[in-house]
Amino acid sequence: MWQPIHLHDDKVLLTPLKPEDFGRLYAVASDPLIWEQHPNPDRYKREVFENYFKGAIESEGALLIQNAQTEEVVGCSRFYDHEPENSVVKIGYTFFGRSAWGKGYNQASKKLMLDHAFDYVDAVIFHVGEKNMRSRIAMTRLGAELIGLEEVAYYGESSRMNCVFQIRKPDGNSSPKE
Repeated sequence: MWQPIHLHDDKVLLTPLKPEDFGRLYAVASDPLIWEQHPNPDRYKREVFENYFKGAIESEGALLIQNAQTEEVVGCSRFYDHEPENSVVKIGYTFFGRSAWGKGYNQASKKLMLDHAFDYVDAVIFHVGEKNMRSRIAMTRLGAELIGLEEVAYYGESSRMNCVFQIRKPDGNSSPKE
C-alpha cells in the first residue's frame, strides 16, 4: 500500500526505490547545496548518503522521482510511520536535485503522494528541519499547517529539531481502516 507501483502525471513519475537505483540517485544527492539547510548537511557525502539510502530501501515506502518526459532522476521521497489507529502516515525524507528546484516537481510529487495517502488515512504529517526555510515555504505552498515543533531522529542519525506540518484529507470523510 505505502509503496505504490506507479504514480505519475505529466510532470513526474514515482516508482518504488530499488537497490540498483543507488548510483543514479547518489549522482543527484552528491551536491552539497541540496543539503545546506537540511538538519543533516553532510548527507551529500557518500557514507552518510548510504545510510539514508539503506533506510529508504528498508522503509518499503520510498519512491524514486523522475521527470515524466525524460526519466531523468530528480529526487526521492517516502511514506513512513503509518499509524492506522490514528489514520495518519508521514511523508518525508524528500529531496530534489537543484535542476528540479522551482519547477513544480515537489508540488507534483507531493500531490500524487497525498492523493494516494488519502485513500487510506485522514491526515499526513511532514517533519521539516527547523532551519530549512526552503522546505518550510514549500510546505505552506502545499497548504500544510504548522502544528508544532518536535525532536526527530532520522534513520541512523542523531535527533534534531523539526517543524511538524499536517495536511488533512480535503473532503473530511474518513478513510477506510486497514
